[in-house]
Parts: sequence; structure tokens; C-alpha cells
Amino acid sequence: MTVFIHNPRRLGALADREGVSFRVWAPNASSVSVVGEFNGWKAESDPMERQDGGYWFRRISGARTGQQYQFEIANGERRFRKNDAYARVIDSKSAISVIYEDKFKWNSPDYVLPNWNELLIYELHVGTFAAGPYNSPGRFEQIVARLSYLKNLGVNAIEIMPPMAFPGERSWGYNLTNPFAVDGVYGGPDGLKRLIDAAHAQGIGVILDIVYNHFGPDDLDLWQYDGWSENNRGGIYFYNDQRAWTPWGENRPDYGRGEVRQYIRDNALLWLEEFHVDGIRVDATAFIRNTTGTNGGPQTDLPDGWSLLQWVNDEIAHHFPGRIRIAEDLLQNPWLTKPTKEGGAGFDTQWDSAFVHPVRQSVTCIEDGQRSMASISHALEFRYNEDFIQRVIYSESHDEVANGKARVPQEISPEDTAGYYARKRSTLAAGLVLTTPGIPMLFEGQEFLENGWFRDDRMVDWKKLETFKGINRLYRELIHLRRNHFGNTRGLTGPFIHVHHLNDHEKVIAFHRWAEGGAKDDVIVAASFSHQPLTENYRIGFPHGGRWIIRFNSDWKGYSSDFNDVGNPEGHVRAEKQPYDGFDYSGTVALPPYGFLIFSQEENEAEEAPAPNQEASA
Repeated sequence: MTVFIHNPRRLGALADREGVSFRVWAPNASSVSVVGEFNGWKAESDPMERQDGGYWFRRISGARTGQQYQFEIANGERRFRKNDAYARVIDSKSAISVIYEDKFKWNSPDYVLPNWNELLIYELHVGTFAAGPYNSPGRFEQIVARLSYLKNLGVNAIEIMPPMAFPGERSWGYNLTNPFAVDGVYGGPDGLKRLIDAAHAQGIGVILDIVYNHFGPDDLDLWQYDGWSENNRGGIYFYNDQRAWTPWGENRPDYGRGEVRQYIRDNALLWLEEFHVDGIRVDATAFIRNTTGTNGGPQTDLPDGWSLLQWVNDEIAHHFPGRIRIAEDLLQNPWLTKPTKEGGAGFDTQWDSAFVHPVRQSVTCIEDGQRSMASISHALEFRYNEDFIQRVIYSESHDEVANGKARVPQEISPEDTAGYYARKRSTLAAGLVLTTPGIPMLFEGQEFLENGWFRDDRMVDWKKLETFKGINRLYRELIHLRRNHFGNTRGLTGPFIHVHHLNDHEKVIAFHRWAEGGAKDDVIVAASFSHQPLTENYRIGFPHGGRWIIRFNSDWKGYSSDFNDVGNPEGHVRAEKQPYDGFDYSGTVALPPYGFLIFSQEENEAEEAPAPNQEASA
């Protein structure tokens, strides 16, 4: 049962067996009425009572769930109608508020998100992930139909781009007009709940992308909501001075106004309480904490925005412990993921530009000589506040495959996105995502070489799943190793990494991953960023002697017929007592072009060696 943690002031339209209570904030209105299907849209039938603080209230016994309604607001001589700012449903044809009552029955109410060091996030867009009938925008049920595929791939969390109500039929979702309403084109609030319930039944968590850096800009009911504004700006929900500016219009919410702060707080908690989402990803936090979206200074910082983020994160931590809070800031600011008691914003993790940019640059540039192993090393070992969980790492996201950029295969080889180099180097980038400390994330279709750039009118081409079934297998097997499905790569879920081998001349890097160390825990990853195979006696260090089994070879012909199976043919490497790369042991490996190998040991196959220096390598 909903207990209204998310809406303690009972704003909006709240239905029960006897009728509906309506409450709205409109402090500058001279009068407000409720109009709707229940009273013939007549303002004189149901005038609202003014309450303290600029709130208006009316209870209507004849109103029922499913009926359309609005507020008719008078400000002096002007009269106009607005949708409910807390509307839970907006009719997709008339764009009018609809009375909604939560009667959803959950089948998987006890789901708990996996340990965050074992998460594999899959970002998707409802409208394009899978087409609806006659190539219409996709709906929540199309995602439900593919949950078993995602589970088999190894995904245990999906991140949904904003599904809140927006103008028209197609959108990325970041121009939301009604923050509390789930868009009817996608299936409305109950459709989203069915998806979340079905995902939980499959062991898949759901993270929701939410937008507070701006609202709108088009068809925005919140704009000049009660008729008041200054400087012809947005009125009570927005800044009305120079702080209003954002790259998406002069529509930044007023983070210093108590009612607006409450509105945003209520919205964030709605998804966690009523929709059972397992986490939120807050879009463009740089534009919440700074007017210019930079690390800025006193001239451009927004202290009210920072304190709002702190408050929302504290509220979530208090009411919904264990739910993950992700910031998209992209400015490598460690304060985003510091605790609020230390002055931080209180997020658990953040999208990491320190990883994605050097990795994409290294695999998309044309000449091998342009690939910097030092840059890759920094990307692998970078972290916030000495905590590997505080970054989400990826090579593709909705931002990185649009806005003048494209999918990695397209960036590598625009004229041959299915070609050898596009396949080899895009999977090399994915290999780094899935073997580096952090929370790895994929973008829809990445795992079967979706190309082009992201658009809200271009569906994911699921025929490529059959065309590139070998590449899809590569991703699946990598994900299983990353999550330690077979019990022999535990180090890939651990906090520790040490880049112990860096060869910028031959473009090779090798790194050690571990949680506690030892057999089935220590992992060595060796990667080549060169078109030349290294097939004879290439030496790298190992933390222990004995036999190291090749758990993964990205050059295996089973992934693609034109791959070459370059790698130690016996399937393992024997590390001998020969110091190298700072280790007491080393062995020779064969490295494929634009490829990588993953090694670990079985029990009783390691020769003793000193335990790794965790303090130095963490």
C-alpha cells in the first residue's frame, strides 16, 4: 500500500472510494476551480478553497478514476486552464490530466538489487528498443518480451531513459512536460509497473533516468503556472532571473524555493516508493549545481541546487536504503559521490568521462601510433574517493552515440561498420568496460554491433542479433566472466587493479585484477591495441607461478569467421620464476591484433608468491 512518503502534502488528485481530493499550489491566483468530465467542465461547479501557503483544495464526491480534469486558474482578469502539476496520467491524445489511482498488485515485491560490484547495467530507450505495431514507438510490453534475452546475456539491471510525459509521439525523454506522469505512448504508469514487476521476476533491477536540470521547454504546463512571472520568464516553478538559462531554454527550476524543492523531492521518491524502481540516474547534475554546467566558482555556482541534491539523496538513503543513486555530471568532480555529512552531494556513483573518452579515442583513431597506453592506463585505474564503485564505465551511452557522435563501429569505420576493424576494436573497448573496476554499462544493441547514431525514430535492428550472433556470444561470455558466473574470475568483481605492463611502442597493456587474491580470484588481462599480432615469446608478469588458464580470447573464430585464434594454442600459459613487470613470475603469451586475453588459475596450480600490495594497488 502506498503510504505517500513521496507526497506528504497530498498534492494532486487523490482518489478513494468516496471521491477525489484535489490540491494545487497556485499562490498568485485570485481563484481556482476544478473542471473535468465529472462537472461538464464548468468552473462555477467546483471552486477551490484557498489555504495557507498559496494552496487550493476541493473534494469532489462525484469524480472517479479515469476521468479527465484540469484546474481553471484566474489571475486578475486572465483565466486559463492548466494540467495538474502532480498529474499521474496525461491523456496522450488530448494532453489533459487524468485521475489515477494506484491499484497495481505486485508479484515480485521482495526483489533486492544485487551487490553493486556485480551489477551489469543495460541502458535502453523505450521507444526504440523494440518497435510497436506497424513500426510505432515501442512500449513497455516490448521490453517485457525481451527480458529473457537480457537475462541470458547476463544483464542484471536495466536503465530506462526518461519515460515521463513529453510532447508528441517520439522523444529521447529529456524534454518532459509532466514530471509525475508516465507517457501514455509507452503504456502509462501501469505499463511501467508491469515492466518493473516482470524484470524483478527475472532477477533484473530497474534504474530510472530522471530530469531536474530543466523542464520542457515545449508544451510545458508548469510555465507561468498561476499567471505570475518576472522578466517574462517561467513563474513560480522557475528562476525568473539570469539563473533561468540552460542549454535547453530559460527553464531551470527554482531550487531555492521551498515548494519547488518539495516538488522535485516528491518526484524522486515517487518512483522508488510506488513504482519500486531500484535506483535513479539524475541527468546533467552539473546544470543543477552550476548555471553554466561547469565546476565553476562563486559567480556561477548554485548552492541551492547543491543542497537540493543533498536533501534528495539523504531522503532516498533514509527511506529506501540499498537503492542506487547515480549522477550524470561528466566533470570528474569527486564531491558528487562524497557523503553529504562531508559536504558532498551524496550520490553512490557517477557516469565516468575519465573512462569513456580515452577509451573511445584509443579505439576509434585511425593510426596505431595515436593510441596512448598511458591514457588507457589512467582510464583503467582512475576512481573517485578511492572507491571503485563510484564510477559507471561504458563505451556507448545515449550521449556518446548521438549529438554529433555515433556508435563505436560507425566511428571506427564509417564505410564498413560490420567490417573486421569495426568488430575488433569495438569489442576491444567492450573488453575494457567489462574488465575494469567500476559498474559496467552497455547501450541498447551494442552487443550485436548496432551502428549509426541514436535517434528516437530509428529502432534497434534486431536482425543484427542473428547476423552477429558470434559477437553477441562474445559479449555474453565476457559478461559471465565479469560477474564470475563460473567461479574462476572473482577478481573481476573486486576493487583492486594494477597496470603492471605498459608498452607504448608495441601498444600492449596488461593489468592485474583481484578481490582477495589467489586461485580463481587473481585475474590477468592482456590487451593489444595494434594491428600486428604478437605471436612469439611476448613476456608479461604474473603474480604467481604455475599454470594460468586462458578464460577468454577475443580472437576466437567462434566469435567471427575472420578472426584468427591468435593466442597460446595449448590454452594456458606457464608462469615461471623469472621476475618481470614487478612480479616474481612471468610467462610468454601470444596476443591477437586489437584483441585481449583473460587469465586465471585453478586451485593447487599456483606456486607461492607474496600477496599483492593492496594498499599500493587499490
